Order: sequence, then structure tokens, then C-alpha cells
Amino acid sequence: MRAGVLILGRHPAERLVKMVKLSEACGYDFFWYADQRFFREVYASLALCAVHSMRIVLGPCVTDPYSRHPAMTAAAIATVDEISGGRAVLGIGAGYSGFAEMGLQREKPALAIREAIALIRLLLAGGKVDFQGKATSFSGKLDFPTRPDIPIYIASNSPKTLELAGEVADGVIISSCVSERVIKPAQELVANGARRRGRDPREIEFVARIDTCVCPDSRLAKAAVKPRIARQLMSDYPHFNFMAPLGLEVPLALRQKIAEIGYSHDPALVSAVADLVPDEFVDHLSLAGNAVEVAEKVNEMLCLGVDQITIYPMPAVEDDLEETIRSFAEEVRPRVHILQASAIL
Repeated sequence: MRAGVLILGRHPAERLVKMVKLSEACGYDFFWYADQRFFREVYASLALCAVHSMRIVLGPCVTDPYSRHPAMTAAAIATVDEISGGRAVLGIGAGYSGFAEMGLQREKPALAIREAIALIRLLLAGGKVDFQGKATSFSGKLDFPTRPDIPIYIASNSPKTLELAGEVADGVIISSCVSERVIKPAQELVANGARRRGRDPREIEFVARIDTCVCPDSRLAKAAVKPRIARQLMSDYPHFNFMAPLGLEVPLALRQKIAEIGYSHDPALVSAVADLVPDEFVDHLSLAGNAVEVAEKVNEMLCLGVDQITIYPMPAVEDDLEETIRSFAEEVRPRVHILQASAIL
């Protein structure tokens, strides 16, 4: 089992450095940093992490092909790779945050991602590039030496882009995929794309990016992740499309509360919705509970073929993300190893 940590750019530089050092000391394999407009800048933050770490792999989770030209993304990730001594990985997806504010249109995302990856790989390979696509174009080169095989992971839950990941990516990142009802269809789509290009689907790393809270009191852990689920429901009202594969019905009282409030980031309003989120939703979308409960879920995911668990740590106690980072590494992972070993025996 490979494990990663995803951090949003909410935290000042001093705390970010402590987090990457903690993640590396706890044995995590990946440290992902969100490219979220308009938080702290992703590549400057990753460069800082590179200087203050030695082993852990570093990358954006995830950037997009719209808000930054793919040639600039190639230059940025190659710079992080150079600073880190070859530890960079590029996560890319369709994105959405900040697009409205910047007047950007999210058009033909699968095509835009395909062309972005093609251009980035050409630029990383070195030499002059003349690329004329439908979504992007570029004529020129990167003016410094780069590692040509920086891994590229596609993040998506959409069928077309999952198939694209099977065709062109080194890994695929799926969010909120604790349930077999989400994992298996996603794996099939990735495999379809891989087979279309004559690739072995097993060569593509399957990463589950999961909101996570580990706490001795399961009730506190579940309560910690419910606001995230509430915001998902509020943003997807009235269709709740992301719930469809899970076969879960949104209770009437919850629907009515969301209709009354609309979409909001106001903590008080989100909390009013979160209070109505059933525990069953938490179980299908998050890793939340005590160490034993979370380890059992992680083991089930690994048995389904998930290769990497990347946690988005949620604090059971206000603003204590570090405790979840430690607990997952020190209490959950050892239990998962025992469960995996028992299955082999």
C-alpha cells in the first residue's frame, strides 16, 4: 500500500514545512498540494516542500489545462523536479475553482487534458516543439534540462476522462471512492482506455483521494467529514449526480434544507446541512472512524485493486490536521498490513 497526503494552500509557509516533514517522517510516499485558486501558489509551495524534504514525492493535486498554459506547467513541474532531485509528479484534471472569477471557460475537458499532457511530455523530452492542437498550441522549447519521464496522473471521476487516463497517464486519481460501486466502474473505464492503446491496465496506478478523519471516538470522526459532504451536496443540488452510482437517496429533510439555503461556504449554513447528512453517506464517501474501522475500509479498498490511498486530512479537534496525518500512518497503516498479511496466509 502506498499512501499520500493532500494539503490545501490554507496554511502559512512555516506550518506547510512542518506538515511535509511530518508526512515524510510518518512514512507517506506522496505529498500532494492543491492547485486551488486563490490560495497560496502551488509551485512555490511545492518548491518550499522540496527544499525541506528528502524522500517524499511531490506534486499538484491537481492542476488544469485552462488557468495556466501547459507549457508553463511543464516548466513549473520540471523546476520542482530539479529542486527536489527528481521527486516530482504532475497531477492534472479539468479543474473548476476560480474559472468564473477569471472569465475562463471549461470547454472539452478530455480534449484539453489530452493535448496538455501530449505537449508537456514533448517539452520534457527536450528540443524544440511545434504543437498545434484544437485546445492548445505552442512553438518553442524549455530552456533548461528536464527529466523526460516525470509521471503524470489524471484526476477525474468522469467516464470519458477515466478512459483517457487509461490511454495516456501513469496514474489515475479518483475522489470519494470508498465504495466498490464507484471503484469497480472506474477501474473498468481506465482498463478500456488502456486496452485501446495496447497498455496493461495494471501499469496505471489507481489512487483513491479520500476525505479522512481518524479519531478514537467514531462519532467525532464522522462529524468532522460531514461538512465536506454537505458542500458537495449543496454544489450538486438538485440532481446530486455524484450520489447516483452509490444508489443512495438524499433524505427529504436534507433536500429541503439545501433548497432553503442554496450553495454557501458560510460555516453556520454548511453546519445546518451537515447535521442532516446520514452516517451511511460518510461510510460510502469518506474514511472516518477509529483506527480499526478505517483500517478495515482501507483493506477492502486494497482488495478491490486500489494502489494508493491519499488522505485529505480532516481534524476531529479544530485545526489539528497533524493528528489525522499521524493517526493514519501510525495506527491505521500497521493494522492494514496485518489484515493484508492475514489474507495472504
